[in-house]
Amino acid sequence: MTATESWLRALADLAHRSHRLPPDDLPVAVNAVLRPLRASATVYLVDAEQCDLRPLPEPGRPTPEPLPIDTSLAGRAFTQVAVHPGQGPPPRLWLPIVDGTDRLGLLEVFPPADADLADEALHDGLRLIAGLVGHLLTSKIGYGDGLHRARRSQPMAVSAELLWQLLPPLTFATANTTISALLEPCYEVGGDAFDYALNGATVSLALLDGVGHGLPAVLTTSVALSALRSARRAGADLTGLARAVDAAIAGQWTDARFVTAVLAEVDTDTGALRYVNAGHPPPVLLRRGRAVRTLAEGRRLPLGLPDDRADVAHVRLEPGDRLLLHTDGVTEARDAAGDLFGLPRLADLAERHIRSGLPAPETLRRISHAVRDHQAGWTGDDATLLLVQWSERAAADTEP
Repeated sequence: MTATESWLRALADLAHRSHRLPPDDLPVAVNAVLRPLRASATVYLVDAEQCDLRPLPEPGRPTPEPLPIDTSLAGRAFTQVAVHPGQGPPPRLWLPIVDGTDRLGLLEVFPPADADLADEALHDGLRLIAGLVGHLLTSKIGYGDGLHRARRSQPMAVSAELLWQLLPPLTFATANTTISALLEPCYEVGGDAFDYALNGATVSLALLDGVGHGLPAVLTTSVALSALRSARRAGADLTGLARAVDAAIAGQWTDARFVTAVLAEVDTDTGALRYVNAGHPPPVLLRRGRAVRTLAEGRRLPLGLPDDRADVAHVRLEPGDRLLLHTDGVTEARDAAGDLFGLPRLADLAERHIRSGLPAPETLRRISHAVRDHQAGWTGDDATLLLVQWSERAAADTEP
């Protein structure tokens, strides 16, 4: 049997086992299919706050300590979405685990002692296994609590538990479009949320910020998000989406609660961008690695406060353009002296990380941590970021 045939057999074995696989037994199944290849592995998941890689426990094996993303070789493999060898002892390979292009964690593989860590056939075989592990993590997480628990360093507030169940994956990419988002503080989110959907050549985007904090704000945002999706799936245009959210919020509450939002659509064939801004901070347009303008047109009142205006703004994107959406918790974060994080600092960080070639999800992770560090932890409002790139090869940097 050739090496390629051996890896394909291991892949088929893991796929066969997956049909009746409990979520907690995923590490056991991975090592069972690697054993005939004289290899073993540990599965690591990125934690909710995107600071550490946390191992999945496996019966009969000691559970390693979490690995810091910013100061470890494993973290470099995760941030660069690339295979990295570790000389040991013992020698090992770090492989990113993704679902599509959404970064989920790492596979730490201990190959046979006589293996060449630079062998591309070995890398290709392990990428097959890591790819299937990514799909299995996504499909199995809803069937138990173990995978959720493994990603957490502390209990999650009720508001955060509710909201995270409503959000799409943090990263999605096609051949010409990449969308990545990040929401903090992940364990105690308030009213921030994001959404996206691809229908044919149209990408629909939304960034929402419900008034208030905690569970009441999340409930408002949840109604807004559900109304938005219902109207979109019924074929509503941007103006119709806004009015559907107005009606849903007004129909549930009489205390003038509202949601600020940016609703947008991108035609991925032409780069045509249409958007409505409902009382929200304007998105930032980045072109050739530079912040060139904010998109401040298409204004109306926040969603939930009826507004007869139907202004929809239009912008033509150029290949390679990036659109950075953010909530006010980013720019209004304050340090101990009361200084704001501010839009210039946000734009500068985005420019520097984009020019350094970082993938979109890593750019957002670093900006989000900079906001946290600016205010010495998450002490105020939610801070949510959404980055969209449109070009012929937008997804290239997110591929493992």
